[in-house]
Amino acid sequence: MQIEAKLEELGLKLPRPIQAPEGVRLPFAFVRVHGNRAYISGHSPSNPDGSVAGPFGKVGAEVSVEEGYQAAQSVGLAILASLKQELGDLDRVVAWLRVFGMVNATPDFTNHPSVINGFSDLILKLYGSEAGQHARSAVGMASLPFNIPVEIEAEVEIRPAS
Repeated sequence: MQIEAKLEELGLKLPRPIQAPEGVRLPFAFVRVHGNRAYISGHSPSNPDGSVAGPFGKVGAEVSVEEGYQAAQSVGLAILASLKQELGDLDRVVAWLRVFGMVNATPDFTNHPSVINGFSDLILKLYGSEAGQHARSAVGMASLPFNIPVEIEAEVEIRPAS
């Protein structure tokens, strides 16, 4: 339980599993394990109860870069919560392979990497430079579901359950 101990040291808590907004159907898995890989669906920032968290709006207008960075960190915690629910132990993640970060941004906003760094910095703090290092994209979108500022999906390598 090294990763959970690191979360505690950082004063961070995982949210409860994702709760879809009222009337929204999500007919897919948030984490799909196949062989030694876990494919992680796009996640939003989450409140402690698993509901979609703000701030809401576009980075470059209603949401600052700093708020976007914090939202990306919140997405990281939501992803970790989904991984824990599926895998039972966050220490089963042996490598973060690929991260795709989407920023709900104004057309003239170009600092997407600084927003998604909120996610990357969290993963590197928790997993270190060896397991935490990942390939990444940070792109702007015209909109994202529920007007969230950030959505992130990822792929990790996992060790078998013991």
